[in-house]
Amino acid sequence: MTERVASNIGALLAGFMAQVPEPARPRFLALLERGAAERYRYWAEQLPAHAAGLRACADREEEIADRVERVIALDEAVREKLDAPLQGARAAYFGVFEGLPLPEQLRIQAGAERLGAAAWRGFATAVPDQRMREEFERCARLEETSADHLDALVAG
Repeated sequence: MTERVASNIGALLAGFMAQVPEPARPRFLALLERGAAERYRYWAEQLPAHAAGLRACADREEEIADRVERVIALDEAVREKLDAPLQGARAAYFGVFEGLPLPEQLRIQAGAERLGAAAWRGFATAVPDQRMREEFERCARLEETSADHLDALVAG
C-alpha cells in the first residue's frame, strides 16, 4: 500500500505542477520541498528519540530548495503562476498523511523522496546548463539520503 500511496502523491502533485509553466517547475518543486521540511519538523516533535535524524531530513529539504533557488532566477511575472497552485498542492500533500500512524507516514514519505529524486533527475536531463544539471543531481542524492534514513528508521 505504501508504494501505491507514494505513487498517488506523485500523481496528485503532478496535477498541480502541470499548472505551472515548464521552466518554473523546478522552482515550484523547490517550494514543495520547503513544505516537506515542515512535515519533517513535525515528525521530529512527535518522535523525540529520532528528532536529530528527522531534523537532518528537514535540513536537506531546505538545502534542495536553496540550491534550486540559486540556479533558477524567479521572474516576478511567473511568481503568481507558482503561488496559485502551491496552496492546493501543499494541502493535498499534508492531507495524504492525515489519520495514518507515524510509521506509515514515514514509509510514504520515503517513497515520495524517491519520486522526488526521479523528478530532479528528470529536470537534470532536460536542461543544457551543466551547473543546473549538477545541482539537480545533487538534489536527487539529497532526496535519496532522506529516503534511506526513513527506511532505516521504520525498519529499526
